[in-house]
Amino acid sequence: MTDAEDAAEAARPTDASHLALVCSTAGDGESGVYAYGYDADAGTLSDLTTTAVEHPMFLAVHPNADRVYVANRTDGGTVTAFAVDRTDGSLTRRADRSSEGVGPCYVSVDPAGRYAFAANYGGGTATMYPLDEAGDLGPACDVVRHEGSGPVDDRQAEPHPHSAVPSPDGQYLYVPDLGTDEVGIYRIDAGADRLRPAETASVTLPPGTGPRHLAFGPDGEYGYLVGELDSTLTVLARDPSTGALAPVASASALPEGVGESDNAPADVHVHLSGPVYVSNRGHQSVAAFDAFDDTRGELRPLGHTPTGGANPRDFAVAPDGRHLLVENRDGYEVATFAVGFDGRLAERTRREVPKPTCLAFVPRD
Repeated sequence: MTDAEDAAEAARPTDASHLALVCSTAGDGESGVYAYGYDADAGTLSDLTTTAVEHPMFLAVHPNADRVYVANRTDGGTVTAFAVDRTDGSLTRRADRSSEGVGPCYVSVDPAGRYAFAANYGGGTATMYPLDEAGDLGPACDVVRHEGSGPVDDRQAEPHPHSAVPSPDGQYLYVPDLGTDEVGIYRIDAGADRLRPAETASVTLPPGTGPRHLAFGPDGEYGYLVGELDSTLTVLARDPSTGALAPVASASALPEGVGESDNAPADVHVHLSGPVYVSNRGHQSVAAFDAFDDTRGELRPLGHTPTGGANPRDFAVAPDGRHLLVENRDGYEVATFAVGFDGRLAERTRREVPKPTCLAFVPRD
């Protein structure tokens, strides 16, 4: 794209349907949540507002879109709740709650908006918080603590919960643990505000997998799990009646012939039309796969697209599915890629953002 085309694209009117909120951990007065207008046609981001937050690692949006929750690595670890102005994206602090662990790295909300959940990479805990009708965050109502270790001495000496993912039906919580090579499975007991071990309390992955992030397909039949330490994507069949997960297929997140030693996959998302995407830190790419087909019994790779920047920690698929936006954390930018009908990606535009770690979309009024 020429400079003139870039300028023309940046000057286009912003689509009024969504905001993009981006966490930044740049420090030196730049850390916070940056709000942008999102142009759904061009895939561009336009400046709106910035809210100072001490060390925001991850962000989740309530189903009513009036509240957002930030995993904040400050004061030993907090989950910070904000009211969001859906006109300009400015945030008003509502509550700071202890994450009940060290180094919170992930926060989520169940589909009904009853609870928020956090994963604490340090301390080995996952935490449950009640939400009121407005989405305001109460003190933690339950904490589960993992135990165990894995064979990778410098990364798996102790538990490291890396995400906390509600099931699509809101009945179960899944907690991938990088340190123990397991995904903890908990039943969400809404009557008692508790997390109960499911009938099958966990699923175990091969030693040295390093489970990190998990995403479910639109129908919830299959989950897709990133292995940070062995650069794999594993398909997990889900039993909706018990919450149990069972591995049914696995594939490398890297191209054939590329070694895994300098790579660490980070995030995974499933497109509404089926394709599955994984970000590769080290290889600096997004891997694309067809949705798992049990008749074929394998994951079919669609290709690997360079992100054009360092450390693509996380990424997001736009609400209408037309674009995929990648946060190149150490490249200080968000890169936008068009999603083709075949699931393959094509670069469209880039936007400077100080050390971005997470991006989430919020519908405007």
